Amino acid sequence: MLLELDNVQKSFRDSEGRVPVLQGVSFTLEAGQTLALTGESGSGKSTLLHIVSGLEQPERGRVLLSGSDLTQLDDRARAAVRRTELALVFQQFNLIPSLTVAANIGFQARLAGRTDDAHIDQIVTALGLTDQMAKYPEALSGGQQQRVAIARALAVRPKLLLADEPTGNLDEATADDVLDQMMQLVSATGAALLIVTHSRMIAGRMDRQLHLSRGRLA
Repeated sequence: MLLELDNVQKSFRDSEGRVPVLQGVSFTLEAGQTLALTGESGSGKSTLLHIVSGLEQPERGRVLLSGSDLTQLDDRARAAVRRTELALVFQQFNLIPSLTVAANIGFQARLAGRTDDAHIDQIVTALGLTDQMAKYPEALSGGQQQRVAIARALAVRPKLLLADEPTGNLDEATADDVLDQMMQLVSATGAALLIVTHSRMIAGRMDRQLHLSRGRLA
């Protein structure tokens, strides 16, 4: 089993006290499998994704990635996992404006010590970015920037790709094209995909779907 969440709980505090966000969430994800996490705004989807990535810690429960419990690791060890074992794609592209497309794509792979020019070339070609490599992010369309973000994530050969509304900022036609390319690459690289989405169409293309409501899986 690649990913296992066991009774994950998380809450925040506001002026009125403790507000539960995740209430005993448990599920598994196998290597190479795709999973959509749906739910209304405020249901805890993004918080759950942040916990899976090690960006946030749950109050209770376990998050096992390849058998290692992320909740038992310190900040430095969790950061190392993010560099080598998983990758994230967000609705906001989060590219480095001072770097070219080529440098942005290679950034994460260099941090992980996994630079593989042949592998990056395959991804770049598949995403139609060959002619954009010398440009800077500001010269690209939204769809092109998201393709760069996807290429950067997959360049490191992650076991798990986490995507938070990755096509939410794109028009419908561009979103469909970007999603097609991302899923083809995920399949080709053998990575598992956990995607947060409001779109029933996108969710329907995944192997499995889970719905989060009021911090619980329905």
